[in-house]
Amino acid sequence: MVKFVETLGEFQSIVKGSGNKLVVVDFTAAWCGPCQRIAPIFEQMAKDLTDVSFIKVDVDKNEETAAACNISAMPTFQFYKNGNKLEEFSGADVEKLKQTVMRLK
Repeated sequence: MVKFVETLGEFQSIVKGSGNKLVVVDFTAAWCGPCQRIAPIFEQMAKDLTDVSFIKVDVDKNEETAAACNISAMPTFQFYKNGNKLEEFSGADVEKLKQTVMRLK
């Protein structure tokens, strides 16, 4: 299940509290076409990979988190473990998303 994160505090709590579990963050926006196209794949990955946490941040509803994470394009995917950002990329690249998750989990 994908969790929508509403505040910077909630985001930090999830990222820091995940321990050794990979956290994949999708920075998205309702008006972003590529974001909407990759959303069902992100949802399916969350169902299939229960050992990975999948969260979303709507950059318009949670501007504080988007700013704190230096997000300038959507979708942007960030990958965290043990509270540390491991990797980031922008763009709705399904294969890159899948490969990055499998490599880091």
